[in-house]
Amino acid sequence: MLYVNKITIMKILLFGNPSMYHAYLAKGLREMGHEVTVIGHGFAWRKFPGIDIMLERRQDINPKLAFVEYMWQALKVLRKCKGYDIVQLHHPMFLQLRGSHMKPFYKYLRRHNKRVVMCAVGYDYHVLDQIYNHNILRYSEQRIGDNIIHAPYIEQTRETYLKSSCAPYSRYVAQDADAIVACLYEYWACYNKVYPEKLHYIPMQMVIPEASPIEYKVGDKVKFFIGIQRDRTAIKGTGIMLRAAEDIVRDYPDLAELHKVEDVPYSEYIKKMDGSDAILDQLYSYTPSMNSLLAMSKGIIDIGGGEPECYEILGEKELRPIINVEPTYESVYNNLKEMILHKERIPEMKRQSVEFVKKHHDYRKVAKQFVSLYDSLLSQNG
Repeated sequence: MLYVNKITIMKILLFGNPSMYHAYLAKGLREMGHEVTVIGHGFAWRKFPGIDIMLERRQDINPKLAFVEYMWQALKVLRKCKGYDIVQLHHPMFLQLRGSHMKPFYKYLRRHNKRVVMCAVGYDYHVLDQIYNHNILRYSEQRIGDNIIHAPYIEQTRETYLKSSCAPYSRYVAQDADAIVACLYEYWACYNKVYPEKLHYIPMQMVIPEASPIEYKVGDKVKFFIGIQRDRTAIKGTGIMLRAAEDIVRDYPDLAELHKVEDVPYSEYIKKMDGSDAILDQLYSYTPSMNSLLAMSKGIIDIGGGEPECYEILGEKELRPIINVEPTYESVYNNLKEMILHKERIPEMKRQSVEFVKKHHDYRKVAKQFVSLYDSLLSQNG
């Protein structure tokens, strides 16, 4: 750590960048004067920007050769990961390796840096264990009530995190890390059952567009937007939401239109949603995630996760900008119908969407919350 004009300047390593999570945090931390490095992979065609050191496992060559090449890259990068005040992992599986290969990398980071923070930003062992074995949530991508959802991607996720070498390794990291940060209510609820003493809730961060809408309008037709990731349609509930939206446009062609994009890079994706009135995203979520927050920051209404727990964990008493849907076709269809038949409500919901993101998710505010956590960890003895 350096001290400049009585301000503590930290050296921070952020490992992983799902949906710009660490890139936005890095921007906020750097504006506060901290030295930040982001290591991550581009998530294939998504091509997320904001990564300083790229680690990408090739898919176009022999798998064994790809493994050797990736390991060599990872080892070279790891040698540079020393002397940081904070190492923050977006997930216990911060490299594209199986659990049995990960532990030496984690132990190296732990040994050569001051503090380690583990984020709960996606599915991992503890989240899935609480969902499957303790039914902690009313619904999720994995199960609805007592009904387990079966789909190849979901079953592969379950096998990977609950039954492979990822399980004991992930338990080790969660137990060893100095702090755990959950970015959504769902992840907080799961980790609160196992590590309440080291758990912190810090909301996702978003860079708000400089040119926020001054007027919130809606045209003759309500413009719906949906982004499709072919490899994740089951886990995001996209298929159900798409079918409901297509049926609304078919049943009410004079009142609604649908714009859908499929497997496009992030930079193109954020442009294509411009001009929309509402986005359909994350059917099974309790809370808006990065795509939803991005849309809301542009004055686009989120149709997805806005359960009471979402507002409660933020302490939000007034704003209710999200159209919350239950994880069924009927709920999505009926909410879309209600929206197009009562367009007069749309301008106010757009305004509240922007205000909500500014109030709770502005990257500068969130960065301050992380710095407060880092300071508290570094002030501890041992």
